Amino acid sequence: MCDDHEDAVRDGCGVFGVYAPGQDVARITFFGLFALQHRGQESAGIAVTDGQQFSLVREMGLVSQVFDEAALSSLHGAIAIGHTRYSTTGSSLICNAQPIIVETRFGPMALAHNGNLVNTMTLREELEAHGARFESTTDSEVIARLIAHLSESQPTIIDAIKAAMCRMKGAYSITCMTGDGLYGFRDPWGIRPLCLGVLNDNSHVIASEPCALDVVGAAFVQEVGAGELVSVTKQGVKFLTLVAENRPSMCVFEFIYVARPDSHIYGRSLHLSRRRMGQELAREHPVDADIVISVPDSGTPAAIGYAEASKIPYGEGLIKSRYIHRTFIQPDQRLRELGVRMKLNPLREALSGKRVVVVDDSIIRGTTTRNIVKMVREAGALQVHLRISSPPYRWPCFYGIDTCEQQQLLAARLPDLPDIGRHLCSDTLGYLSIEGLMRAISLPKSIFCMACLNGEYPIAIPPELKVSKFAMENLTEDDQLAICMPSV
Repeated sequence: MCDDHEDAVRDGCGVFGVYAPGQDVARITFFGLFALQHRGQESAGIAVTDGQQFSLVREMGLVSQVFDEAALSSLHGAIAIGHTRYSTTGSSLICNAQPIIVETRFGPMALAHNGNLVNTMTLREELEAHGARFESTTDSEVIARLIAHLSESQPTIIDAIKAAMCRMKGAYSITCMTGDGLYGFRDPWGIRPLCLGVLNDNSHVIASEPCALDVVGAAFVQEVGAGELVSVTKQGVKFLTLVAENRPSMCVFEFIYVARPDSHIYGRSLHLSRRRMGQELAREHPVDADIVISVPDSGTPAAIGYAEASKIPYGEGLIKSRYIHRTFIQPDQRLRELGVRMKLNPLREALSGKRVVVVDDSIIRGTTTRNIVKMVREAGALQVHLRISSPPYRWPCFYGIDTCEQQQLLAARLPDLPDIGRHLCSDTLGYLSIEGLMRAISLPKSIFCMACLNGEYPIAIPPELKVSKFAMENLTEDDQLAICMPSV
């Protein structure tokens, strides 16, 4: 379930790894995670090895809350991996924080995971039948223990990873380390991003996004391909295709919202792609207005693009508090009623007496959007025209983005555009089309997962998992039978 104050898509995690003998790998990882904070704000952790001993610090909270000088000074070694997390599979509890350390036939292994498996329960039950004991409720621990279990019959840790990849179904971009190497690998659909960077001749970095490479001074080398593994050891860097790529299915919401605008994916600048989304939106949904404003910060590139194409001036209309972070202190009833005002406040001087175009990247439940429209009107706007730089979000994600159940998604509940506009109290409403989105990204539609926009899931979702996000009446008859009939 989505809370009213969390009316947004939330990515599952950010992962980071560094192989840098002679350098402060814990501190490098800290700054890498800081750059990936947008991908997860519930917990953070860093594991380090010197080749013999493994050290781990992980706690609930933001990266800057979990790590101080004392914590970083306790982590010594040449290899490190880090993780920052939102909960998708598994509750928001300290036992579910990452990285996870398990024992394999080749010694300890630490693992950090971004994504979500769809066959977690099957794999967990099989591992428990073989004597595995779990300490958390995450699919990430299932992955770690599956690799550990398979290592018993495999000649190398890479062979164990390959065997695990052949068993896992779903989205995963993973960094892991043993006493002698750093590894990164992606699922054969390539749903979540992962890339390699170089610090110097014998030091390399693996990260969810290139923006984390920039922060630590690493140069981008290349993306880790779908079904591919990169290993960094004293023997050097090797790329291996472990599982043949299935239908390429990069999550399109990485381009729309999830990844930072200063990142590049598939060779495309996300900032420029989002500006072009705004330009396409202006062509598809023009309107007479006096000012274009964004819902900061995620709507800003598209708002700039909308203003460029429409020739309507762009200006600031909503001021975002730069000190709002995820907190475990719940607001009281009065603050809950104020809702979005804790994060955004209107500039009355910019909005009063104006016909205003408000540009945002997406609408999930609509609670925040409706409150923003109300705020803009209360600030004196004559008209409020909503423009959304993505198509309607109508289906839940099972691959690592935490969204509401389908019945809570506004565009699923109210499929007709005029009904959505009336609900949001806007004068007009326009969503970017899928065709406009593809023109803006300038990549083939066939390489993306667009399940949240068109309901076409590239990896089959088990019926028992579907029921967690779909109402029973929205499932096919076959799915309903599979859920209700006991397995034989």
